[in-house]
Amino acid sequence: MMTEEEIYAAADRAGKPGIRTGSFEIDRIRFDENGLVPCVVQDAQTGRVLTVAYMNRTSLEITLSRGVTCFWSRSRQELWLKGETSGHFQHIVSMEADCDADAILVRVKKDGPACHRGTDSCFDTDLHVEFAAE
Repeated sequence: MMTEEEIYAAADRAGKPGIRTGSFEIDRIRFDENGLVPCVVQDAQTGRVLTVAYMNRTSLEITLSRGVTCFWSRSRQELWLKGETSGHFQHIVSMEADCDADAILVRVKKDGPACHRGTDSCFDTDLHVEFAAE
């Protein structure tokens, strides 16, 4: 488990290529009862959804200040700097909250596959559901 200081140091090493957060106000974010907010991560170039992850206040602060995605791992109960192990960092291009400020859209430039399975996106499993057009 990495300490908060180690996460900050690793995020610094990853660099920050032009973060554009505009007037992003962290105090407006409505974290849930567990102190988390869902984040939809999208490839800034293609528009493809890469993953959905969660941030707590600390990981959001790291993301905003360092320009790379940092999440809160619900399963491991620790900060998770995306790319620290794999080298596949996600560099922030822009961030915005939804109308209720209880979800965040994060557009990124990625260094490699977004999914831990080595795929471009975590959303690559077809459920084979068909809907009839009405």
